[in-house]
Amino acid sequence: MSIPLILAGLITGILLGVFGSGGSIITTPALLYLLHVEPKSAIAMSLGIVAITATITAWQHWLRGNVNLKITAIFGLFGVAGTYAGALIGVITPVMIQLGVFALVMYAAAWKMIKPQPQHKSVGAAAVGCPGGYCDELRYGHIALHGIAVGVLTGIVGVGGGFLIVPALVLLSGLSMKQAVGTSLSIVALKSFAGFAGYAGAVAIDYRMMALFTAIAVSGSIAGSLLSHHLPADLLKKGFGAFLLLVASYILFKSVLFN
Repeated sequence: MSIPLILAGLITGILLGVFGSGGSIITTPALLYLLHVEPKSAIAMSLGIVAITATITAWQHWLRGNVNLKITAIFGLFGVAGTYAGALIGVITPVMIQLGVFALVMYAAAWKMIKPQPQHKSVGAAAVGCPGGYCDELRYGHIALHGIAVGVLTGIVGVGGGFLIVPALVLLSGLSMKQAVGTSLSIVALKSFAGFAGYAGAVAIDYRMMALFTAIAVSGSIAGSLLSHHLPADLLKKGFGAFLLLVASYILFKSVLFN
């Protein structure tokens, strides 16, 4: 078992445990550049690793009452359809385009992490007219549309989409941050399984490496859940954003601009 695999697995799990997102953003570059997996195989394996890790972490959040199953079902159902379609597109999409889009998505995620968040007088369900965290049909329609859009992106570039799902859940459904993280993990798990199914059989997959990576990531996710209670959330978000900027720039430099 290599040191890069151990480090990448731990970081993947920690990010999922702390933020409910970010797993694939670490997993895919790690498989590509540290473990030297072919690009399309790396995207497929990343989806499988995140699917299993997110499932276990979401279950832990569900035990604490931090998963909204109704929103999971709506966002997840449409997200799964979008992810499967995106994965079929990803199989025939040139690698340069996949990696270029992936880098741009990472820049967008970094901006969301680093950008100062506006302060609102009221937060949660009441702020968006959703008493008790349950929104009307119009808002659920918006959630479904966002599920499709994020799902397609997930399938094409192997990104779980949690960093887009969490703010969407807070703004559209009025969930608290804790519930948004837990619900995001359950949605990411569904979409990642669908994306993996779209790639399975179409690209080569090293199941042994994937199993080892997943086992380490699960351990990291448990550590991440504990870590989130002891470190300032704002510091973690900004540090993660800075790291994303570095990795995205490296991908563009090495694999897109100078391929």
